[in-house]
Amino acid sequence: MEEDDGELTAPDEGLSNIRIMTLPGEEEGSASFEIIGEDHTLGNALRYIIMKNPEVEFCGYSIPHPSEDKMNIRIQIYPEYWEQTRPYDALMKGLDDLADLCDHITHAFKEARDDFVDPEDNNEQR
Repeated sequence: MEEDDGELTAPDEGLSNIRIMTLPGEEEGSASFEIIGEDHTLGNALRYIIMKNPEVEFCGYSIPHPSEDKMNIRIQIYPEYWEQTRPYDALMKGLDDLADLCDHITHAFKEARDDFVDPEDNNEQR
């Protein structure tokens, strides 16, 4: 991710369309981010994955208004981890972990689909 005036943009790593901005009010161990072009689909899954991180004390998201194409996410780190982890790090780890989970689900689905025998096909199951 590259940072420019509070706006973070992902390099071409599969997240090329995601735009993240750090919102005002960042404090030690906590920050809020605005993700443009996303809604509850990413928000709830990302919140869940970030909360699995043992260094994260709180993570919540909101959609400011249904007509606005953006999502806000707030992350707070436990005080004992402030020296080693920033909220930005937890956000990036959450995005990476969620992408890995999606890749695993896609792979498992394709394997199951390929092992499925079409009832009209006379081939035996692999």
